[in-house]
Amino acid sequence: MRGELFPTREAYPFNLRVLQATRSLHLRSKVTFFIGENGSGKSTLLRAIARSCGIHIWEGLERARFTPNPFEGELHRYLEAEWAGGPVPGSFFSSDLFRGFSQSVDEWAINDPEVLKVYGGKSLLVQSHGQSHMAFFTNRFRIPGLHFLDEPENALSPRTQLRLRDLLTELALIGQSQFILASHSPILLSTPGATIVDFDGESLEPIEYRQTDHFRTYRDFFAQMGE
Repeated sequence: MRGELFPTREAYPFNLRVLQATRSLHLRSKVTFFIGENGSGKSTLLRAIARSCGIHIWEGLERARFTPNPFEGELHRYLEAEWAGGPVPGSFFSSDLFRGFSQSVDEWAINDPEVLKVYGGKSLLVQSHGQSHMAFFTNRFRIPGLHFLDEPENALSPRTQLRLRDLLTELALIGQSQFILASHSPILLSTPGATIVDFDGESLEPIEYRQTDHFRTYRDFFAQMGE
């Protein structure tokens, strides 16, 4: 992280202390989670790392904003990605963008139905949000590479989150892919062997699962409900 070259320290995301104070971040685990409160910068850094690694982010249509922030999408310019074994292909998933992406896949399939094989052989639009997300995960993530996921739990029931957790565990054991996720889900965070990086401190630091606010909040809630 080239903090000394940040173009400003007054506007998001360059005003975040956690980014200003972090010089490097080692992502050696097969599964790594970014956690933190809304606005902590986890999704923004996730996108920036993906861009610095050359992973395409399908953005869909550009929308006008009432108060545009010219710095919001610039963080990747101040990152330097170092590969352990050389660059690899990958993917970026965001539930916010997935509907538009699914529509594009259907349009591509009009001319080339073979496209759907990558996503399980079935249009993503004829399935529920949770079903289409899992169809994407199950088929796309078996292609070796570096995969980024921004809050994939948004459309998933707790039971389906467990299925995604099991899929991440299985693919991590195979060892052909690496996954970096921004998430609020205590179910996903419990993926065996995963590294959890906390964005709520003074700098980016690893944290144990049972020490996360996510785990403690749910533990205390269920303990209270059981009284």
